[in-house]
Amino acid sequence: MKPLTTVVNLTAANACVPVVALLDSGSAGNFISGSLCRQLKLKTSPSPLIYQVHSVTGKPLSRKTIRRCDIVSRITTDTNTMSESLSEKLSLLMWYFMRVIFLFGSMMLLSLRLSVFTALGLPIIWIIPEFSGRFYQKLSVQVQESLAKANDVATETFSSMKTVRSFANEDGETERYKKCLEGTYALNKVEAAAYAASTWTNSMSSLALKVSILYYGGRLVTGSDVSSGDLVSFVLYELQFTSAVEVLMSYWPHVKKAVGASEKIFEYVDRKPEIPPDGSLAPPTLKGHVRFENITFAYPKRPDTDVLKKVSLELKPGQITALVGPSGSGKTSIVSLLERFYQPQNGEILLDHKPLLSYKDQYLHEKISVVSQEPVLFARSVRENIKYGKENASDEEIQAAAKLANADDFISNLPKGYDTDAGEKGGQVSGGQKQRIAIARALIQKPQILVLDDATSSLDTESEHRVYSALRKDLKSCTVLLITHRLSGVENADHIIFLREGEVVEEGNHDQLLAKQGYYAEFAKQQNTAIHRNNAEDVTFTDQ
Repeated sequence: MKPLTTVVNLTAANACVPVVALLDSGSAGNFISGSLCRQLKLKTSPSPLIYQVHSVTGKPLSRKTIRRCDIVSRITTDTNTMSESLSEKLSLLMWYFMRVIFLFGSMMLLSLRLSVFTALGLPIIWIIPEFSGRFYQKLSVQVQESLAKANDVATETFSSMKTVRSFANEDGETERYKKCLEGTYALNKVEAAAYAASTWTNSMSSLALKVSILYYGGRLVTGSDVSSGDLVSFVLYELQFTSAVEVLMSYWPHVKKAVGASEKIFEYVDRKPEIPPDGSLAPPTLKGHVRFENITFAYPKRPDTDVLKKVSLELKPGQITALVGPSGSGKTSIVSLLERFYQPQNGEILLDHKPLLSYKDQYLHEKISVVSQEPVLFARSVRENIKYGKENASDEEIQAAAKLANADDFISNLPKGYDTDAGEKGGQVSGGQKQRIAIARALIQKPQILVLDDATSSLDTESEHRVYSALRKDLKSCTVLLITHRLSGVENADHIIFLREGEVVEEGNHDQLLAKQGYYAEFAKQQNTAIHRNNAEDVTFTDQ
C-alpha cells in the first residue's frame, strides 16, 4: 500500500501545485509585460532614429531604421507573447521538470535497470521537441514581422484617412491590408500544422517508451530480477514520469516561440543609438548664441548624398534670422541638427561657445522650441495642448501665450473656449488655427531659441504680421530662426541666409541682398511677381 499511497499523494500535489503556479504566473505575466513595455518606450522615445543592432554577444549585426509599425508590434503583440509564455508556460515547465527529477529518483530506488532503460529512451523522445522548437522560434519571428507589416498598413491608413477618402481608395487599402493578413494567416496555418505534427509524434514516442518498458520489465520479472510488486510500482511511477515528460515536450515549443518574440523585443531594448551620450551641461542662464562651423551632413538612409556641405552660419540672441532657399536646400535639416535628432558627419555646432553635445538633452529641448509647418496637436483640450510642454502652467500663462500667438480671439469663440477638444491630430480646428495653437505651445515655455519652420504658412497676411510683430516686441532677448517661403516674413528679419543645394550662397539683411542682385534678389522678384499675379486674378474674378 505504501507505493500506492505515494502515488496518491503525488497525484494530489499534481492537482494543487499547478493552481498555485498559475496564480503566481498571472501576476508575473502582468509584471513582465508592463516592464517590457516601459523598457521599449524608454528605448524608442529618444530622438535617435537610426541605431546599430547587436547580437547577444555584443557583436554588431546590422544597421536599421526604427519604423513606427515595428515599435507598435513590439509593444503589443511581442510583449504579450513573451510575457504569457514565460510567466505561465515557463513556470509550469520548471514545476514539471522538478517533478521529473523527483519521480526518476523514486524509480531508481525500485529498479536501477528499468530506470537506465527509461533514461536511454529519453534522448530519442527529446530530439523531436528540440527540432520542432527551433522551427517554432524561426516561425515566430516571421509571424511577428508579418504582423508588424499589417500594423503598418492599418496605422498608415487610419492616420491618412482624409487622403484615402479623397481618392476614393478605401477598397484599395482594404485589399492591401487583406493581403498582409493573408500572409500572416498562411504562417499561422504552418504553425498550427507543425504543432499538431509535433504533438502526435510526442504522443507516439511516449507510447513506444511505455510499451518497451512493460516488455523489458516483464522479462526482468520472468528472470526474477524484479518482483511483480516493484514492477507495478515502477509502472505507476513511470506513468506519472512520462506524463510530466509529455508536458515538458508540449510546453517547450511555446517557450521557443517566446524566445523568438523576445529576440525582436531585446533587439530594441539592447539597441545602441548612433548618437553620443547625453551631455552634462545645464547652465541656469542661456544666451542662445548658436554657431554652425563647417557642417557637412547626410541622412543615414542616403549616406552618399550630402544635404549640407560645409555650412557655416550664426544665430544671434535678440535677432530674427531667416533661412531662405528652394525646397531641398537643407533648411529643415539644420533644424534637425539643432534639435540633435541627427549628428553631422563633419563640423561642429556650438551653443554659447560650447559644443551642443555637451548639454543635457532634456535641458536643450526645454530651451529650444520648434514649430513646424504641420504641427501635431493631441486629442485633448486646447488648454492641455498649449501647456503640453509646461504642465504646471497657470491659466494666465496659457492665455498670455495664446495672445502672443494671435490665437486668444478664435479660441475664446470656440464652443467650449480653451476646453474645446482639438480632435485627433488637431482635426477639429483649421490649419491656421492649429499653427497658432502650436506657436502658443512653443511660447509658453519661454524658450531661449525659437524655431519657426514655415510655421505661418496657413496664416493670412494680417495674422502673420501680428504674430511677427508680437514676437519682435515680447521676445527681445530670444534667438529666433525663421524658415519661410514668404517674402513678407523674410524682409523684416535682422539677418537673412540664403541656402542653395546645401550651401550658404548669400547672407545679409533684406536691402543688402537686394543690392547684390543675386539669388535672394531673384527670390524676391519671383515672390512679387506671384503676388501681383494673384491680385490680378482676384480683380478679374471680382469683375466677373
